[in-house]
Parts: sequence; C-alpha cells; structure tokens
Amino acid sequence: MTDPFDLDSAASTGAPPPNDYLAALNETQAEAVAATEGPLLVLAGAGTGKTRVLTTRLAHILLTAKAWPNQLLAVTFTNKAARQMKDRVAELINRNVDDLWFGTFHAIAARILRRHAELVGLKSNYSIIDADDQIRLLKQVLSGRDIDEKRWPARGLLFGIERWKDRGMTPDKAAAEGADSDAAAFADGRGVELYRAYQERLLALNAADFGDLLLHGLTLFTGHPDVLERWQKQFRYILVDEYQDTNVAQYLWLRLLAQSHRNLCCVGDDDQSIYSWRGAEVANILRFEKDFPGAKIVRLERNYRSTAHILGAASGLISHNAGRLGKTLWTDADNTGEKVAVQGVWDGDEEARLVSDQIEALRRDGERLAECAVLVRAGFQTRAFEERFITIGLPYMVVGGLRFYERQEIRDAIAYMRVTVQPDNDLAFERIVNLPKRGLGEASLRPIYKLARDQGLSLARAAAAIAETDELRPKPRASLKALTDGFERWRGLLKTVAHGDVVGIMLEDSGYSEMWRRDKSVSAPGRVENLRELERALGDFENLEEFLEHVSLVMDMDSADDNDMVNIMTLHSAKGLEFDNVFLPGWEEGLFPHERALMENGDAGLEEERRLAYVGLTRARKRAGVLFAANRRIYNQWQSSLPSRFIDELPGEHVIRRAAVGLQGGGLSEQAVPWRARRRAAPEAGEPTSVPDTGAGGGSFALGERIFHQKFGYGRIISIDGNKLEVAFEKAGVKKVIDSFVVAA
Repeated sequence: MTDPFDLDSAASTGAPPPNDYLAALNETQAEAVAATEGPLLVLAGAGTGKTRVLTTRLAHILLTAKAWPNQLLAVTFTNKAARQMKDRVAELINRNVDDLWFGTFHAIAARILRRHAELVGLKSNYSIIDADDQIRLLKQVLSGRDIDEKRWPARGLLFGIERWKDRGMTPDKAAAEGADSDAAAFADGRGVELYRAYQERLLALNAADFGDLLLHGLTLFTGHPDVLERWQKQFRYILVDEYQDTNVAQYLWLRLLAQSHRNLCCVGDDDQSIYSWRGAEVANILRFEKDFPGAKIVRLERNYRSTAHILGAASGLISHNAGRLGKTLWTDADNTGEKVAVQGVWDGDEEARLVSDQIEALRRDGERLAECAVLVRAGFQTRAFEERFITIGLPYMVVGGLRFYERQEIRDAIAYMRVTVQPDNDLAFERIVNLPKRGLGEASLRPIYKLARDQGLSLARAAAAIAETDELRPKPRASLKALTDGFERWRGLLKTVAHGDVVGIMLEDSGYSEMWRRDKSVSAPGRVENLRELERALGDFENLEEFLEHVSLVMDMDSADDNDMVNIMTLHSAKGLEFDNVFLPGWEEGLFPHERALMENGDAGLEEERRLAYVGLTRARKRAGVLFAANRRIYNQWQSSLPSRFIDELPGEHVIRRAAVGLQGGGLSEQAVPWRARRRAAPEAGEPTSVPDTGAGGGSFALGERIFHQKFGYGRIISIDGNKLEVAFEKAGVKKVIDSFVVAA
C-alpha cells in the first residue's frame, strides 16, 4: 500500500518540502512544532501565534510520515476552530485531510460512543437531547416523586447534575462524595437520588445529554480496557487547543487516551482561564508536569499583536496572581506605542460620553469603527453605551449577545410596564400572563380569548372580568385575579410613587424578579443585574409613557449596513478577538473584580477576575483605555465607587493617568505623566483645579473636616485611607469617596 504522505510522493505533487513550512516560525514556535514525541505543554501567551503552531505541528507530523491522518486527534472547543485548523493543515500539506480526527470534545466523544453504545446501556442510534428536553425530563422526575417544582425548580437540579458530569461523577460517585455538596442537598438531600432517576430515564429513552457524551466515554474507557487500548492505538498523536478551559471530565478522558504513547500536546494559557463558571479547571494546566512526568514545556512569549506598553501593563497586572506557571510577553523593541490610559469619570453616563467622543476622534483620524471595542465586565453596562451611541448616531453592534432592550428579561419587564399604562396592549399581556408560571395554560386562557372576541375587549380587561366569575377552576382563577388586581394596584401607585420604584414593586409583586433569582443557570445573575439596570434607566425619564416611547424608538433604529460598527461585548465574549482600540469601562471595586466572584470563590475568584482583566488588555493592538466612575446608580440610588484594585496593580511605567472628567463642567485635561508618580507628588503649579486628578491623592484633608460632594452634599470626614475618604454626609449617610471629588466646605 502506498503511503500518500511519504516524502517523495509529496514532493512530486508540488507539496512543500518538509522544512520550508518551518521557515515562517520563530525559534520557540519551531521548537514546539519539532517536539513531537512525549508530552508537551505549549504555554501560548495572547497573540503569540498558537494556532500557527498547532496547524504546523499537525502538518509536520504528516509530512514527516510519523502518522497517517486517521492516527491524529486534534481537539478544539468550537466547531469553527476545528474547521479553520483543518483547512490550514490541508493548505500547508497541499492534501485532503478528511481522515484526520478534528472536532470538539463532545463531537469526538459522541463519535467514539456510537461505536460502543451497547456497553453503556445505549443503542448506536441514541439521540442527544438539548437543554429544553433536559428540563422537561427533570420535571417528570420531580413530579414522579411528588417534589414541588416551584420550591425545587428543575433548572436548579439540572445545574447540579451538570456540575457532577463536568467532574466526571456518575450517580454512584456522587453518592460516595456525600451530601455536603449543594447538588446533593437539593430537595432536602435527595439530589443524588434524582440524578440517578434522571440517568435511568435517559437510558430508557435511548438518549444522552451533552454531559453524558464524556461521562459515558469515561465509563467506557475505565470499564472496558480492551476498548481503551483500541483507541489508544488509534491515536498516536493527540493535540488539544485551549487546554486551560478543560473541565475535570475532559481532562480525565484525555489522560486515559494518552496514557499509552504519551504523545500529548496541550496548547493553552493559564493566564486566560476565565470560564470556571461553566466548569473549567485552571488546575488542569497547572499540574500538567505532575500528571506527565518528564513533560516538556515551551513558552510562546513573543507577541505579534500588541504594543510594548500594552503588554507591559498586562504582564505587570497578571504577575499578581499566585496560581500561574509564569511567562512574560514581549514584542519588537520599536513597537512601543501609546501607554495605557487610565481615567476617572464622574458617573456611568459621563463614561459613555467620553468613550463615544474618543471613538469619534479616532474616526476623524481615519480609524475604522470596526477596530474599536468596548469591553464590559457585566452585561448591564452595555445600556449606557448603546443609548449614547444611538443618540449621536454612532453605529454599533453587540457581539455575542442581544442589545440591551432586546434581551428576554428586559422585554418581559417592559411588557409588564406596557400592560400597566396601556391596558389594551394584547401583545404585551400575552407575553407575561403566565410568566412566571401561574398555572394559566391554554385551557385557562381560552375563555379569556372568547370573551375578548365576543365583547370587543382587550385581553387584560377580559381577564379581569373572567377573574370575577366561576368560568375557571379555583386555582387558575385566583392566579389570574392576583395578576389583574396587581395591574390595578401598580396603576394606582404611579399617581403617588416614583415610576422607577413602581416598576421595582411590580417585578417583585409579580414574582418575576424572584423567578430569576431562583434560577440556577449561569445566565441568571446577569439577568438580575440587567433588571436592576432597567430600573436605574427609568430615572432618566419623567414617566413610564416617555420611557416606553423611547424604547420603541430605540428598537426601531437600524444598524449600519456596511459592517463598520463599534463592537460592544462582555470581556468573556472578547476572548480570542483583537482590535486596534479597546475601551475597558467600569474598573471599580464590586463591579470589576465583581463582588459575586469574590463572595463565591474568594482568592480563586479574585485571580480569575484578574485573568479576565488581562484578557481585556491583551485584546488591544494599538491603544487601550481603562475607565472608572466615582459614582454609579445601583438599585436606582447613587452609590460612590472606589477604583478597582487592578488599577493599582498596573505598572506605572506603562500607564498614563488622565485627569478626571465630568466634575464641575471640566473637560479632558490629559497629563502625560505615569499615574503612580502623580499619586506620590503634589499637584504642580497651574494644574487645573476644576478638573481634579482622581489619582493625585491630595492628602490635604483632615479628620473631622467639613467637605462638599456634588452628589451627596455636605458632610464630615470620619476616616482617611490614602486618597479614600469615609464621610458622614448630612443627608446621604456614611459613604466612601475619592478625595479629589470633594472640596473643603
């Protein structure tokens, strides 16, 4: 049999000679490509060419006839990445590589499982169910055991089961773990029992969920050594991309496959591990050398994306993490670029105005809008930027998510508002009549529709009338009456209570906010934050009618069709992307690092937040700007904010501190001086006092001194910590503020 990848054959058909493809690599990249035998960890920093290394390594193995295409396994985290890598390899070797095993963990695991399904109790034609089917099945399991789904929601059980599967734990292993975990405590300690029942139902239906693809794979490999040996012989070389994002089940699955030949190459960056909330374990990459004794580590540190100042700032920041293997990114000496700009503003609206002004200035200088990105820590932050960009006609797109007013929870809340002030709005009523679930199914709604048609009433008015009759069974009638009475009550409150407060009451009384607070999905906390931001936004309008008209106009705005739009996205969505100009707003304690991450995960949460900041900075090619606000409106009330601790960790030699914007009408006054130096120095003569530098730390205030703050009014200083003051305000109570945002009274 002729080997289609022997070197003579490759040369005769015009394929590149084996060594030419190495010429485009730098020294460490070539080292990673050539080290084909034994375990290899490639620590690939941001922008260091890891994809080139992966694809060239695969081509190198094929062109040097070390393996046939079907003996190579390349695992990625997205189907798109797998297709791109496959195309690049085919281009490099000038050959078709359809036999090469490219795919995501789940795709590869499913492919293997279909060949041995009977060994785990399935048939080869098993179906893979989605999240909706999972919820439906779990509701059946709960109902069959007389567990109140309102008290113990199926989504909460699903979250626990998914975490067990991410850790490679079957029901037996979960039982052995004990009842200490949150998942086991579900339904008064019946979590494992329900997990077992769910798995039995899946097998009876000849079905598997996504977590099962790897979990069954582990059962297959550990319970059937002959099957494991067959696949170990099949895959002589295994390559894994984004190794820092693997969960425990993926890690165990890979380790079993690679135990025999040990030709495992993992490419990743421990400094970019930011997905613990979906099961990723940074420990997998940190213990690679322990798992594979004698492993070689190659560090890709030469960056081809960002300027020296951006890399210096990012490297200095991430060096504060203890849990990392360590590397330092560098670039060409003449690629210094601009320093990272750190700027304080008065509030979130001023932050959006400043960013939009700077983007407009960049556009006038010839920069494309598509090369500008606003990267936020939390989804609710996008609203201020969206509204500002719409106001000034700046085209934008929200990447990896919906625009603020298009999000499900926002549309639902707006529907509640519409029915309250527009009782004849049938579309809005239909949207929320059974949201959250009130037992108002099709049978309950049928008489409402009939009455509305017969008497020419709106659905809301027909519902109110039906609720006063015996047309419905007692339970749905009571639910319907509670809803229609609620609308009347909220309508009345609008006459005497601020409309923002009424909406908060509305979302609480209806159970809508509570529905999302009880939801255990990873998106639920963000939805709760978005609802709070919606309440905050209402304060900018005279009444609900004005706000709803504004929303209608915003929703009707068409995006630019030339694809030259500013990119708005969360930091998590930005991983893997790059832009010339990156704006990083909201670097404040409690927002970034996020309070929830610190409360739930402590030091580990802080380190992941810092990695997220590192990811944000390294998305920038030419310019990066960090912004923080002295005040934010949270729960529709003004609260003072402190700059993020991450700002203090940025190396001064790579940063400039710009004067604050938005206080007493001051404009931008840029001081091209490293901000750390400015914090140690007194203000220079002639420095503008109407636009104080938020980092100067004036040090001119004393305990007990009376001061004035533009938002909080008059107060007295009760403690001083550097440039942070704790002030007892006469009307606003005790607040922490930055000294440069107050004046002596």
